[in-house]
Amino acid sequence: MKIAVPAETEDTRVAATPDVVKRYVQMGATVVVAAGAGENARITDQAFKEAGAEIAASSAEAVKDADIVLTVRRPAPDVLAALKKGAFVVGALDPFGEREGLQALADAGASAVAMELMPRITRAQSMDILSSQANLAGYQAVIDAAAAFDRAFPMMMTAAGTVPAAKVFVMGAGVAGLQAIATARRLGAAVSATDVRPAAKEQVASLGAKFVAVENEEFKAAEDAGGYAKEMSDDYKRQQAELVAAHIAKQDVVITTALIPGRPAPRLITAAMVASMQPGSIVVDLAVERGGNVEGAVAGEMVQQGPVKILGYNNVPGRIPNTASLLYAKNLYTFVDTVLVDKESKALAPSWDDEIITATLLTRDGALVHERFGGPAKTNQAPTAA
Repeated sequence: MKIAVPAETEDTRVAATPDVVKRYVQMGATVVVAAGAGENARITDQAFKEAGAEIAASSAEAVKDADIVLTVRRPAPDVLAALKKGAFVVGALDPFGEREGLQALADAGASAVAMELMPRITRAQSMDILSSQANLAGYQAVIDAAAAFDRAFPMMMTAAGTVPAAKVFVMGAGVAGLQAIATARRLGAAVSATDVRPAAKEQVASLGAKFVAVENEEFKAAEDAGGYAKEMSDDYKRQQAELVAAHIAKQDVVITTALIPGRPAPRLITAAMVASMQPGSIVVDLAVERGGNVEGAVAGEMVQQGPVKILGYNNVPGRIPNTASLLYAKNLYTFVDTVLVDKESKALAPSWDDEIITATLLTRDGALVHERFGGPAKTNQAPTAA
């Protein structure tokens, strides 16, 4: 069994680290890593060699004849062209992105697994790339905000007087939001947060932050079975917007994290809200790559909007690529070890009927097979003998 790790062309992260390479080798696999694949994450080719990997001159050479290809983003065209039919491509394949890219995976004959679609079940928690990377995004959002802010975060009592704590407001208390709250609290800020999910109130309070929300009957039913926020009514949005607008005007830093799977990011902050903030305030939009929560945010840039800086950095986990790669690589290893490889024979033996594969498999045998993305229902089954 051959496992390949191509170099990323649009990301600073890498899909394997020396630690997991050792585990793959112990599993009985031959691991081939493209030269320079870990360079942006400060992982040298030599470190991969010492872990037992072979180094290929190019990504196309690395994936040639590979049974499993581990990637961060959708593979580049040269990588797809070099795949053997039936190879598993495992990574963050952006299933809700442009359709042509999904079809290209199918046309290449890949069995493509989108790790973003990992089901929210207990046994899959260690494979959940959304959680591991969102956790880091929440942390980095606060670090980026603190770097751009021209004041100290913590309250300081000195002989020359008292410095008040910065006021940080986090919008969305999912994985990223909760980590942003915890990080801002560690830096000494006075933190508040909001979310439409009732369960978030207790989580926010447990981190020492104040919860801000319109807590009516719609709020009490605003979470789906998967734990994601539901789309709220226009009336609720109006009430929440009024409450939030008044709160934002008093904040030094606002961090938005709201995303709805498969839909554009909801607009949470208007230009008028931004204009109401004090000079020098910071807004961080973690949803900017999906359209943004903040009016005026620009993907990949920090912009000045009146007296306020709006940070719209892309790929926030990739801003700390070494740590992000460490967690991401472990997520992929656990998936491979759990549902793709037979532990006794140490050979590729996909558990086609496992709910983890049926939830994440996008393409197989030259076709789109996931029913949410154009495939027929109940296609992901083991082939029947002729």
